[in-house]
Amino acid sequence: MQLADPDRHHFIVECRLEEPARRQSFSLPSWIPGSYLLREFARHIVAIEARDDRGPVAIEQTGKATWVAEAAAGPLVVQATIHAFDLSVRGAYFDRHRAFFNGTSLFLLPEGRTEEPVELMLIPPAHAKEWRVATAMAAADVDESGFGRYRAADYDELLDHPVEIGDYREVEFTAGGVPHRFVVAGNFDADLERVATDLAQLCATQIDFFGGKAPFPGYTFLGLATGDGYGGLEHRASSSLIFRRSDLPKAGVADVSRDYQRFLGLASHEYFHSWHIKRSKPAAFMPYPLDRRAHTRLLWVFEGITSYYQERFLLRSGLLGAEAHLRRICEVLTRVYRVPGRHRQTLEQSSFNAWDRLYKPDPNSVNRDVSYYSKGALTALALDLTLRSAEPQRATLDDVVLELWRRFGSQDVGLPEAGFEDLVAELAGDEMRAFFARAVRDTADLDLGALLARFGLKLEFRQAENPRDTGGTPPKLESPRLSLGAGFEPHGAGIRLTAVYDGQPAEAAGLAPGDIIVALDRIGVTSDKIADRLARYDDGDEIVVSYFRGDELMDTRLRIAEAPRDTCYLLFDADAEPAATARRAAWLGESPD
Repeated sequence: MQLADPDRHHFIVECRLEEPARRQSFSLPSWIPGSYLLREFARHIVAIEARDDRGPVAIEQTGKATWVAEAAAGPLVVQATIHAFDLSVRGAYFDRHRAFFNGTSLFLLPEGRTEEPVELMLIPPAHAKEWRVATAMAAADVDESGFGRYRAADYDELLDHPVEIGDYREVEFTAGGVPHRFVVAGNFDADLERVATDLAQLCATQIDFFGGKAPFPGYTFLGLATGDGYGGLEHRASSSLIFRRSDLPKAGVADVSRDYQRFLGLASHEYFHSWHIKRSKPAAFMPYPLDRRAHTRLLWVFEGITSYYQERFLLRSGLLGAEAHLRRICEVLTRVYRVPGRHRQTLEQSSFNAWDRLYKPDPNSVNRDVSYYSKGALTALALDLTLRSAEPQRATLDDVVLELWRRFGSQDVGLPEAGFEDLVAELAGDEMRAFFARAVRDTADLDLGALLARFGLKLEFRQAENPRDTGGTPPKLESPRLSLGAGFEPHGAGIRLTAVYDGQPAEAAGLAPGDIIVALDRIGVTSDKIADRLARYDDGDEIVVSYFRGDELMDTRLRIAEAPRDTCYLLFDADAEPAATARRAAWLGESPD
């Protein structure tokens, strides 16, 4: 494989078969495990050709991502030139400053050869002699910069080791007796030694949770620091992370800032996936059908529970205290309560339809859909609290996740669609099936307030104080805020509506996403002034909204209303019964009073 042309962003990838079939078929995956959208990586192929010892061999495209090469005399080589300019964790990227790729974007699969060992040869670029290679793939014969031959047991493993190439920075640490690396590309200024110390605590705590033995011989975090990015993708012995450069701590700063918490939560999430989705996984993913959708109703089990445990392990590792932990949980809950679509789409439906809903959002998604990440985390919280407060207590969510690992993940067995619910019923009693009927197959809100009260906590709701308010803290404002009932963003002429919420004033006034509001009661409005303008009115006042739809200027009358109380926070209940405070202490890992 060659890093051929950084200015055109071209990789040249050759697939060599010593003994090809008479008419050898090849394909490229349509999606990458962990990101449930048909991305059709074949669309990035610029050119494809084949040759053997005698010269060119005819090769014909037979489908959207399939090709057939005619009979070859001896070894067959298929060469693909692939454009790579996807600055995300899911694809491939190449320019003068950096290269990164996932195998799903580049590596052709010869039909019938999925189980065979693979060798990958990485050829260094001509334009950057100082570049190095970072990957968790097993090296066979590489130079001091990491270029050379790598080995994978089969095609699936070849795809599951992303590769970072460039002039990155890195730091090493050990967790659970296993070597780890944190590799960071991009322009940033950070205390990487502190990050290594904190990641070592976090990773060791997760390894201990799963029995003290890591499921990999080593682990690599591949990071990219940007101005405004966030996301991750899990792999069997590594993860790809993209985050804001401000999320990393600077030297001499001792506190765990909100930005740094954001990074640690991302790393915790992807690392937990090493057990909980890479190995414990739905039966529908064994094996991954990479040419088509793989529907399952269990994504909430793996992504939602992981979203819950990413926070639990920031607490258990000692990186965050109880108050910060509860605040971050409330931020997740707030994301759920702000989505009207939670009353239309069940958690099972959210999981099943991820391919065409969650990963293809549109302006009405907020009214139609709910995320299996955030609502799944809410449901995991409710399930854990329900199990912990049962009389008698038979199991906790910890017990369920560990038993899932023992029976399925560690045994390389896929989880049936009803398997998680069956496992909980087995461990905690058949009456738990009623919980799943409400939480997973219904759209009514769970009574989290009552559950949290059993743990000496009060769940409170307030209005958002500004568009950047993520919840988790008590209110600061005393007077009620008024709202248009729409999401918006700045626009040169005013504000552009990004979402119109079900049952809210903007919807009743006939406004729609994409409309550009330029005036309220004939006075111009901007995103930084709208809160002050709305504060001049009273609940129920009717105002004239002037807006552009396309190039037409229109007016409508809107009856303004108080902003919904959809922002939550938690308080310790000073009057809680001793049993409740004991439960809370056990859940938060505190010493009882």
